[in-house]
Amino acid sequence: MFVWIPLFPLVGVVLNGLLGGRFFSRRLIHGTAVGAVALSFLASAAAFARLLGSTEPSQVKTLGVWIPATVVRLLSRNATSFSVDLAFRYDSLAAVMTLVVTGVALLIHIYSIGYMAHEKSYARFFAYMNLFTFAMLILVLGANLAVAFIGWEGVGLCSYLLIGFWFSKDAAANAGKKAFITNRVGDFGFLLGTGLLLATLGTIDTAQVNALAAGGGLTKGTATAAALLLFLGAVGKSAQIPLYTWLPDAMEGPTPVSALIHAATMVTAGVYMVARLNALFSFSGTALTVVAVVGALTAVYAATMALVQHDIKRVLAYSTISQIGYMFLGLGVGAFSAGIFHLMTHAFFKSLLFLAAGSVIHALAGEQDLRKMGGLRSRLPWTYRVFLVGALAIAGVPGLAGFFSKDEILAAAFGAGNYAVWVLGLAGAGLTAFYMFRLIFLAFYGPQRSGPEAKHHLHESPPVMMRPLQVLAGLSVVGGYIGLPHILGGGNWFARFLEPSTGLHELHLAAPTELLLMVLSAGIAAAGIAAAYIIYIRKDGAPARRLAERFSTLYRVISRKYYVDEVYNGVLVNGTLQAGRVAAAFDARIIDGLVDGAAALARGVSSLAILFDGRAIDGAVNGLGSVHRVLSGALRRVQTGYVYNYALAVIFGILVLISLVVTIF
Repeated sequence: MFVWIPLFPLVGVVLNGLLGGRFFSRRLIHGTAVGAVALSFLASAAAFARLLGSTEPSQVKTLGVWIPATVVRLLSRNATSFSVDLAFRYDSLAAVMTLVVTGVALLIHIYSIGYMAHEKSYARFFAYMNLFTFAMLILVLGANLAVAFIGWEGVGLCSYLLIGFWFSKDAAANAGKKAFITNRVGDFGFLLGTGLLLATLGTIDTAQVNALAAGGGLTKGTATAAALLLFLGAVGKSAQIPLYTWLPDAMEGPTPVSALIHAATMVTAGVYMVARLNALFSFSGTALTVVAVVGALTAVYAATMALVQHDIKRVLAYSTISQIGYMFLGLGVGAFSAGIFHLMTHAFFKSLLFLAAGSVIHALAGEQDLRKMGGLRSRLPWTYRVFLVGALAIAGVPGLAGFFSKDEILAAAFGAGNYAVWVLGLAGAGLTAFYMFRLIFLAFYGPQRSGPEAKHHLHESPPVMMRPLQVLAGLSVVGGYIGLPHILGGGNWFARFLEPSTGLHELHLAAPTELLLMVLSAGIAAAGIAAAYIIYIRKDGAPARRLAERFSTLYRVISRKYYVDEVYNGVLVNGTLQAGRVAAAFDARIIDGLVDGAAALARGVSSLAILFDGRAIDGAVNGLGSVHRVLSGALRRVQTGYVYNYALAVIFGILVLISLVVTIF
């Protein structure tokens, strides 16, 4: 059953890509795209149901041989036979990911019917969306790193196509290129890590890599090198320090694209890959520490930038970078199921927030600046309610999905003794609550600051856009209860379900300690919300303005995103361009100079040769010919052909001979 999961979106790509633009009506275009993802979701649900009733924790379906058997020499100088099958693997981790990807993608596709209703390139948009879903499913189901890499590169390609969907806008075209090129840096690490595993183990099958790593088939150094190279790929795809700069610019794409990239597909690919190769990272140890530190630093770092953003989608973009950091934090402390748990709940509330932001933008005729909003609570009541649910969930308010997953990660960090990482996680939680409710208060409370056109256009979104938001709001409320911890009367079914794929992470905390950590986490979230309320509701933003004026340098640094883009442009982009100019000058003056000089020398030598040939060789030959011509001319005069001339010559000759004889004798 699971083999059909990626097939349906691919059919949607083919139909809309080849026929939609010319032969399909708009209804048939979105019906094909939505129907394809709906069938994929149903196949995912059916496969999940079969897995629950199966005694086999993992199933593999091989469609054929992709790379035939060949002999490869390992680093140990041993030789082994290596081949790659076009194979899919379905287990508990794949089950969760396929349900999340297809379920959230289905809701986003439905929402897109209303949001993109007036778009001219309707078929192209839905073909790209189906292709994005297909690529992510290939990545998730790939049984080996080679098949997964097809999906890995596929989501990178689709990000370029969808971020730059409005390619006539320079900002969109540049953002698409930036995403594509930045990801190539990480993908290079992914390829090197895959090659190192192949050269060391002779296999890139994920299950075999995990088994060999757990069984001591790798040295610590090799495992660390391979894991860190693969993690470089994850850093690029999941927008972590230092390869995160492409994600905020990705907001140039349509809002449904932002929701799909940030919630269910591309940015979760790195998290999934680390969880899939959990035994390799765990065996290394060092690699897991790097994962945890990078995740914790990114969670706080991105949250600080979200504090000062004015574009509603960019606030959510930096929020995504921060929340992905939380997932890596969980993976890095060995709580792989907690990281995937947060991936799932984040998919619910982040897609909800992006789509709700799209509803606000749709209502305001394209306006995205929070400073030009305000007072929307009464004019957009349904959008406000679902947005509030999403904000409460991501802030970690008790009872909602984000609270359970985020708290499990923080408790795991504390239980593992990684107190510095835990403190960073708590700080990130407080900042998250603050900037999300800063967004809520600026957009939905206070006086209306919209322009006349936006006020005239202001209206609630149609049902085709609102129904997916309501479903996601419901999931953001109840989605965390499948991971209800023991301390709250649950059995953490989610962690036990993932145990065959990720192992079971047991918290070694006393019940009072765990409860205290839970209360502290909730208190941090409440403090962040309260601070946002005091500053932006009771004080009308005055404290924020005073802080910005008092610490103007710090504010400018944060608002300019720590000048990282400028540094990258100055050092990497311009450095590369300057290196290219130097190389071009070297090529023109040295390489071309040598070539041109050699050509000039050859030309000069050939000119001398031509001169010598013309004057000496040809002169000698021509001179000899001239002598022959003169002599032959003289002789020709003697040879007249008349007999009397010859008789006269004979007589003359006889007289000469007689004279000589007489003279001598």
